[in-house]
Amino acid sequence: MKLPAFCSILLLVCLWQSMTFAQKNNHMNDPNLLQAPVENHKIIVYQLLVRLFGNKNTTNKFYGSKEENGVGKFNDITSEALRGIKELGTTHVWYTGVIEHATMSDHTALGIPQDDPDVVKGRAGSPYAIKDYYDVCPDLAVNPKKRMAEFEALVKRTHAEGLKVLIDFVPNHVARSYRSDAKPKGVVDLGEKDDRTKAFSPQNNFYYLPGQAFQVPAEYQLPDSVRIKGKDGIFAENPAKATGNDVFSATPSVHDWFETVKLNYGVDYVNGRAKYFNPTPDTWLKMRDILLFWAAKGVDGFRCDMAEMVPVEFWEWCIPQVKKQYPQLVFVAEIYNPNEYENYVLKGKFDYLYDKVGLYDTLKAVIQGRTSANDIPQNWQQLGALNSRMLRFLENHDEQRLPSPFFAIDSYKGIPLMAVSAMLNSGPVMMYFGQEVGEPGAGAEGFAGEDGRTTIFDFWGVPMHQRWMNGGKFDGGQLEGWQKTLRANYAALLNFAKNNEAITNGRLYDLQAANNGGKAAGYDDARQYAFLRFTDKQKLLIVVNFDAFAGKDFRLRIPEAAWQAMGLDANGNYQLRGVLFNDSVLPCSAWQAQSEGVLLHLPVLGTAVFELVKE
Repeated sequence: MKLPAFCSILLLVCLWQSMTFAQKNNHMNDPNLLQAPVENHKIIVYQLLVRLFGNKNTTNKFYGSKEENGVGKFNDITSEALRGIKELGTTHVWYTGVIEHATMSDHTALGIPQDDPDVVKGRAGSPYAIKDYYDVCPDLAVNPKKRMAEFEALVKRTHAEGLKVLIDFVPNHVARSYRSDAKPKGVVDLGEKDDRTKAFSPQNNFYYLPGQAFQVPAEYQLPDSVRIKGKDGIFAENPAKATGNDVFSATPSVHDWFETVKLNYGVDYVNGRAKYFNPTPDTWLKMRDILLFWAAKGVDGFRCDMAEMVPVEFWEWCIPQVKKQYPQLVFVAEIYNPNEYENYVLKGKFDYLYDKVGLYDTLKAVIQGRTSANDIPQNWQQLGALNSRMLRFLENHDEQRLPSPFFAIDSYKGIPLMAVSAMLNSGPVMMYFGQEVGEPGAGAEGFAGEDGRTTIFDFWGVPMHQRWMNGGKFDGGQLEGWQKTLRANYAALLNFAKNNEAITNGRLYDLQAANNGGKAAGYDDARQYAFLRFTDKQKLLIVVNFDAFAGKDFRLRIPEAAWQAMGLDANGNYQLRGVLFNDSVLPCSAWQAQSEGVLLHLPVLGTAVFELVKE
């Protein structure tokens, strides 16, 4: 049947409009464009180990006592120190090692029982072997009898400087010597009413091994030069309790978390991990009340240690209850299983998750030359909407220091790595104290050994950080020129990431696929990475060079789909104006950027951020 002429014309118009719409919106299926909605979660966390942060002692004797090596105090974290921390762009300070943990220090004069050194790692002890959930570590107080008041004063000082307070919550395990002598009136202690004849009971706080006595790992020996009273290879625990890292044996190895015991959240691990959550397990109630106790002290959030070792159902039940009373609290999950990420955000109600096995591991491999920068995009592509909820970092107390031979050797390699960590997404980012001045974590401190980390087990001074501390002035008076520049670069980068809407609220367009494989002249896709972040009001181009030996002169292609995604004329003329680590103004023809690319230069380990504006 022949259509009337006007119908044919109408059909052609509709087809043309449909094709034009499809061409203009083909970026909606572009794998290089983050399709998920972007939320602003750009907080800047500064982690510090209280025991080490304010320590001015430079002795650093192997396995030294606190009298020999010194120990930092709550009071050492002064208003001047906090202002220096805030200069880095910091919004939240994570005070690590606050809650009382097992130690070889003698606090019997305070009425605190002595810990058996056979189940304590290092002279200072692990901050993650909690001895009393309702107290703070006496070593951190100038007057140990007023230790809680000194911590509360630190919280007030922190708030007075416009910063928020995070502390550790360690829900999966406690010290083998756990006993609270500071618990509020009416609180029943962990394990106090347990039926120890049962290996598992939903209402027990611990798991037991009836008929078996705990055995200290035979391999746990102190060096011959170290003598600690009470270290005899024996710790009386009968029946033995299950060890913190899910070891249901009375004979854990020295490589296990043998100094800790696993808490029971109603999961029968040895019988198919059967769950008994109704009625509510007693441990759930106790842990909720502990969180409420610290929230009442003015704490603004919790970094939850090994959160994925605690059933997500507990978090689903607990976090909303705690936030009902303290709605602004922040919960960060230490988690390493990507298959559980969505579960712990959507069901578990966590605000943020560690991004260790994704972006951190990838960036470390790139800077070490073990992989290519082409592996970076898959990290954000796999996360989708979770991108804004992942906490990125390059250092923390568990990981090796950037300048250590185990990581990057050169402190300045951290700048392009941090540029990607902080600006590729709209989520939180973290610095570890000393990172900003090139602390290498050198030396065998004691239990920690020579491993490129700053010890969490020993009394120690942190040399590069002590230069910035400058005897308590916290003014960087002893820093060398390269350290001042390094710190200034970190500060500029983090403040820029926090204060520019394209980073905090903008969409992401990854440029690696448009430039790799020889698509752009001179672009080294193994050692370079480029991406766009943009809102309606601001368009930013971020380019980094991971090469520690050569600067780069190259072309960078910005494909048509990127211009469409930004809502810009793909035939227009623009400028690239340097806004961070670069002050050049470069012409940018959209047509030329699509065809042969924009001519750029990056120095060794260079980072450049440009704003794209209409000419």
